[in-house]
Amino acid sequence: MAENIVAEIVASVLEVRVTPGQRVDVGDTIVLLESMKMEIPVLAEEPGTIAEVQVSVGDVIQAGHVIATLDD
Repeated sequence: MAENIVAEIVASVLEVRVTPGQRVDVGDTIVLLESMKMEIPVLAEEPGTIAEVQVSVGDVIQAGHVIATLDD
């Protein structure tokens, strides 16, 4: 079952560290965000395979924006 990884805050995307098809484990960094001059990693909360990445470097995203989709 697919799980959406979403932003919890308004932020800019500094780095995208995964690609579709890549396997991730718990704690792996999916993207690195910047908000209020702080770098905030978005981490995988469960293991799986990245099905889709929906952000690019430089994007400004809102809270609740889907960053990536993770399949089991």
